[in-house]
Amino acid sequence: MSVTFIASSKLPTPWGVFTMHGFEDSKSGKDHVVLSMGDFTDGAPALARVHSECLTGDALFSMRCDCGYQLQEALKRIAAEGRGALLYLRQEGRGIGLLNKIRAYHLQDAGADTVEANEQLGFEADLREYSMCRPMLDHLGIKTVRLMTNNPRKVNALTEYGVEVAERVPIQTGMNPHNEGYLATKAGKLGHMMDLDNFTQADDVDVNRTKPVDG
Repeated sequence: MSVTFIASSKLPTPWGVFTMHGFEDSKSGKDHVVLSMGDFTDGAPALARVHSECLTGDALFSMRCDCGYQLQEALKRIAAEGRGALLYLRQEGRGIGLLNKIRAYHLQDAGADTVEANEQLGFEADLREYSMCRPMLDHLGIKTVRLMTNNPRKVNALTEYGVEVAERVPIQTGMNPHNEGYLATKAGKLGHMMDLDNFTQADDVDVNRTKPVDG
């Protein structure tokens, strides 16, 4: 098996204290983590999110995407239930890496959308894969999930790898003037199941501080 459990520790967050589990993926050479809360021994479906790394959104507060908003919302929901897991996968930029993501942003600044930018760089629109999820969930004893996602590809991937998805839970948050084009592209070109009219607007930020960008 290419995914090896390394260690666990407590991770206090603004929403509650999670347990952080670290895994080494010899197939990709990347390290992944799960943030979990609660007991899974009863076998009931666990509220879960499979979240791919987005340094710009998760750590640098970028408003070009909805990633950071989704990350925080997922942790908030898991903490509110007191039970669930967030898989944090090191797949920056839908798999193209950080520097290529910056190159793609440069193309978006010139008018390309997020799909067109990846393709102009010679990549597919989405290079992520999810084979590491099954052993990470197995380590926690999670067999069935209520998956927080708008992306049907994640549902299909987990199902393909033997994880039962009992329910898809929409996670529509973080819309702002800087990512409206990006969200429309995800819905229109990438098939994400989103109702843009029912998105929660970004808050606690000044969304008018800079000129909006498309992408």
